[in-house]
Amino acid sequence: MTRPIAIPSFSPSPHLPLSPSFRRRAFTLVELLVVIAIIGVLVALLLPAVQSAREAARRVQCLNNVTQLGLSLHNYEFHHETLPPGVTNPDGPIRNEPQGIHVSWIVKILPYFEQNAAYRKFDQSLGAYDNANAEVRAIEIKALQCSSDGTPFTNDARTIARSSYVGCHHDTEAPIDKDNHGLLFLNSKIRYSQIYDGSSMTILIGEALTTPDVLSWVSGTRATLRNTSAIEIAQPYLGPAQARNDEKEKAGSLFVGGFGSHHPGGLVTVGMADGSSRYISPRIEPEVLHLLGNRADGEMVKPF
Repeated sequence: MTRPIAIPSFSPSPHLPLSPSFRRRAFTLVELLVVIAIIGVLVALLLPAVQSAREAARRVQCLNNVTQLGLSLHNYEFHHETLPPGVTNPDGPIRNEPQGIHVSWIVKILPYFEQNAAYRKFDQSLGAYDNANAEVRAIEIKALQCSSDGTPFTNDARTIARSSYVGCHHDTEAPIDKDNHGLLFLNSKIRYSQIYDGSSMTILIGEALTTPDVLSWVSGTRATLRNTSAIEIAQPYLGPAQARNDEKEKAGSLFVGGFGSHHPGGLVTVGMADGSSRYISPRIEPEVLHLLGNRADGEMVKPF
């Protein structure tokens, strides 16, 4: 009877050097630092592109908001045969103070951009500052907010919500009153036949640098109305104290101010009276900007 032959094991001895196929390789410290440095450079190159893409998306969203508000104003005009008043109040000029009726043009068009509940809850006869309208006064509406605006959209007490978008009441710096040259002003009822310079050459709405200390989007003050006196440049928001100091530096409660935005380069999104939306550079010629805020100056507007 034959015995099975035992085959000897040929596993390498721990005392013998391993062949190249058996050796394990690892990163040295220098190689690891080089890899980290390369990753850091790639991230640094990629980050501006990501930020640029995000800002481009914000600008598109802002443009959509302005277009939506412009269409809402057109729908209002279609039903009432006039644009809404920029502010409803017994008399003027309008002061940037919580005294009076001061119902804004935004309140008038609420049903035309899917805000029917807010419109029904708001009692226009009581005015913008009555306690009965406190709930609506504090509502944040996304269609009124520019996503590039990093400033809080409500005050600290969450009793006032603001809008990034305002109507054009005049072509130069002047109080909001019944004799303004824009399209939305005190008790205005402008028909499209009264826009003698052409609706594509007249600004209807645009962006403004508002702060949580304004009198809410329901108020027809500088919170929702501006003029084409100048393009304001955004400054970092440092809190309510800074906002109050900025207001004190203005020319009293009758000061209104111009348009402005938080977009890079200061580009301002505006809605023209013909329903189109576009961007205006802060480097626009002042004379051209003034003409865009006047509905019937009889002057031709250069390309802008």
